[in-house]
Amino acid sequence: MKKILTKKKINSIQKMWGDGIVEIGNTYVNNGDYQSVAEDFVKKFYGYQEGIVLFKPTLASVEQFRDTFEKALSYFISGNPKYTEDQGFAIRPWVKVKFRNAGIIIIKNHAVAMGNYYFTDKTGYEVKVEYTFGYFLNQNGELKINLHHSSLPYTSA
Repeated sequence: MKKILTKKKINSIQKMWGDGIVEIGNTYVNNGDYQSVAEDFVKKFYGYQEGIVLFKPTLASVEQFRDTFEKALSYFISGNPKYTEDQGFAIRPWVKVKFRNAGIIIIKNHAVAMGNYYFTDKTGYEVKVEYTFGYFLNQNGELKINLHHSSLPYTSA
């Protein structure tokens, strides 16, 4: 049976991605093996094993583009001396992540979604971030990210 992309599947993977970010932070706070959780997260959601991933994290200005598994992992949990700007985005920790899609384009086994996602920390502070994610179905029918661009909204000076 051939897998078909739908908006419902995109919404589902976005929810799982957000829950995964929260899980990394929870594991970190509870002194668990957050590195393994983060490694599994990157492997589950990103297509580094299948090919090129274009990843521009929100809070990166020196190593702006994360084209390898190692670079992506460092962004999410820090600790890699090669990438000293990384503060560990996923270990803040966040308690909630919600997506608000402006739109989703689906063409065969590829999709692009754009909108805002909101990260809430344990104090209740919410950060609004703009995103564009590209998705593809791999040979196993798994939905993976091959494009992730995040940025903070423009503010006038």
